[in-house]
Amino acid sequence: MPQKRLSVVVTRRLPEVVETRLTELFDVTLREDDTPMTRAELVAAVASADVLVPTITDVIDAGLIGQAGPNLRLIANYGAGVDHIDVETARARGIMVSNTPGVMTDDTADMVMGLMLAVTRRMQEGLAVMQADQWQGWAPTAFLGARLGGKRLGILGMGRIGQAVARRARAFGMQIHYHNRRRLRPETEEALEATWWESLDQMVARMDVISVNCPHTPSTFHLLNARRLKLMKPSAVLVNTSRGEVIDEAALTRMLKARDLGGAGLDVYQHGIKGHPDLVNMPNVVMLPHMGSATLEGRVEMGEKVIINVKTFADGHRPPDQVVPAML
Repeated sequence: MPQKRLSVVVTRRLPEVVETRLTELFDVTLREDDTPMTRAELVAAVASADVLVPTITDVIDAGLIGQAGPNLRLIANYGAGVDHIDVETARARGIMVSNTPGVMTDDTADMVMGLMLAVTRRMQEGLAVMQADQWQGWAPTAFLGARLGGKRLGILGMGRIGQAVARRARAFGMQIHYHNRRRLRPETEEALEATWWESLDQMVARMDVISVNCPHTPSTFHLLNARRLKLMKPSAVLVNTSRGEVIDEAALTRMLKARDLGGAGLDVYQHGIKGHPDLVNMPNVVMLPHMGSATLEGRVEMGEKVIINVKTFADGHRPPDQVVPAML
């Protein structure tokens, strides 16, 4: 007799090619529209499924996991970040968690450079003038920004994405500095021509641009707090494509309003999808709706990793991208 197909519930719409392949391999319940599941819908999903495929918009906390049915044995996250999943509680319940690491590295690093350029070259202001049909013609002193070449870039978090940012920034002629929990291997540091700072305070005070590329953990919450933000140069630019919780957004907003900071490029926010309301119309701030990994190629690759993780689990093996609490 053929093996019974796993029951898989997908919480959001995925690229069509990914949904089709999931349907071919498993007994899949797909999302009809692209809205997040309600809490009640998530409860129903974990109560019935063998495998849940959530995204960053789904809060998979201890309370939800506590309502899981006896068949739920894998949470195959569609995305690399798992801070929305209580991995320890899942493990205690015998439920494995997997993710999709490494897929969005280049896409996110590209977006870091895009935001860096957008803020330093005042693209937001230029775009606003053009959209309002207010441009009066070229002038020698209009929209003067700053070039990236020769500037010092401080990377907070030198993992895969941080290193990809470093390689791109070197091509722009920037000087690479970084702060990390652990110093890179000498050969990696040499290849990136990167300078390590053990003290984040000392690095922050010297940089022209800071790029946040570290995950959100208890130790990184408000790592860039009001005190550290005040150490930055008044002309410096802050770019965040990682997690909004790493920055004290209220303190950042106050500094930007007071022009105590040159500008900011933000793709993530401390309180979910809403950035601080005062940030919205600031000319020196570029805000994006969490687009860092938003390429079709990247989204399909994420789906392929989910499929591999679920298929490996279905075959009785440990998913290649399993996440355990010790990794967090």
